[in-house]
Amino acid sequence: MLCYFEIISYLCKSLTNLEYMLINFSIQNFGSIKEKQTLSFEADKSQHLEEYYVVETNGLRLLKLALIYGANASGKTTILKALDFLQTLVLNPKIQKTELFKFEPFKFHDKTPKQNTIFEIEFIQKDVRYLYEVELNKKAIIREDLFAYSPRKSNVFNRTTNFENQTAKIEFGSKIKVSKSAEEALENNTLWNNTVLGGFLKTNIELKELKDTMDWFRDYLSISLNHNYIEEEIFNANKKSILNIIQKADFNISNIVITPQTINEFSLAQDSEARKAVEEWVELQNSLGNKTIEFEHSVNNKNYLLDFTDESEGTQKYYRMAGILFTLIKYSKALSIDELESSLHPDLFQHFLLSFLVNSKKSQIIATTHNREILNNKDIFRNDAIWITDKDNKDCATELYSLADFGTTVIRDTTNVLNAFKLGKLGGVPNLGSYYINVNDENK
Repeated sequence: MLCYFEIISYLCKSLTNLEYMLINFSIQNFGSIKEKQTLSFEADKSQHLEEYYVVETNGLRLLKLALIYGANASGKTTILKALDFLQTLVLNPKIQKTELFKFEPFKFHDKTPKQNTIFEIEFIQKDVRYLYEVELNKKAIIREDLFAYSPRKSNVFNRTTNFENQTAKIEFGSKIKVSKSAEEALENNTLWNNTVLGGFLKTNIELKELKDTMDWFRDYLSISLNHNYIEEEIFNANKKSILNIIQKADFNISNIVITPQTINEFSLAQDSEARKAVEEWVELQNSLGNKTIEFEHSVNNKNYLLDFTDESEGTQKYYRMAGILFTLIKYSKALSIDELESSLHPDLFQHFLLSFLVNSKKSQIIATTHNREILNNKDIFRNDAIWITDKDNKDCATELYSLADFGTTVIRDTTNVLNAFKLGKLGGVPNLGSYYINVNDENK
């Protein structure tokens, strides 16, 4: 996964003048997912909360939010991992053709471990609609296609792999103008375990469609990790806005003070091995820009500084979330977040989502969550923005569906969705056994 500092460093590229959005993402035979499952940002016909949830672009109505609910081990995080894997596949091509891909296909079936994994992602980049498909196993890319809609669907390239020779064959669509020498250079740099997009990174050629696709994966699609700090220069450049976001969350914080630190604690270690370990740790911390962060609290007309680590987990979490929220409001980004509600009060969780929906323009959030309180208020959520993961009864494989997929016999306008979810009518809840546990010695 990309580290938090890498994410923040390119989040500041201004992408607000053009259209950049995620339309659909499909996964097949990856982790707990067996059959093809699709997460879609295409809004249904409902006009409910449209001004906050829906962005109209390229003839499409796209949602800004997808919340994924489900029991533990139902596959929620697998969806985010698949998106992260695809981004890494594109942006970080293998150096040697002997390197294997690190992922597991669906294992609870006789055939799937030997079958290929398939990803499909549809997106908008610079006002052009693209569809990218890639099929692979642990050794190599099997098939790869890129399509563009201008306005009709046309092939940009098709890639196949010769397993005997371990080489890639690339054929460009009739509308794509590329010289023979450029095509040969691209093929030579596309190892059998590299995507064509990865080969493009290694090749000194110009091809708009490939560059646009690479830029979308790098600049629009972001993976959020639970790192501690907003990068210092980003915070300092936008301190007023980020501080304002935190103050609206009622943390009684009047200021934030970031002080760069240089660690020099070599003397703490006496023996050579321990000393070496400490030196390596110190070098790492200094290279990451080690710093102290203090929050200023105004109490009875006096200001008090409290170290970041002494603040509650909720305060620390929302400090990180404030940087994310600021970024999503100011720039166009698609961000995936695992367990969005972690360490947040339910009201603060809701406040974050509503702040995003009200203020963001073309950013998107994909988040897993166990927070069910939002389901109790139809005034703040749309059915097509709520997704559920469940395990099928046959193979224990992940199934993904939205509330919008249920007919009116299950969900009516008057239905209490939270109660229906709790009762298991919508799936996505654990099937728990008895509370009683026998801990008697089994050998007796």
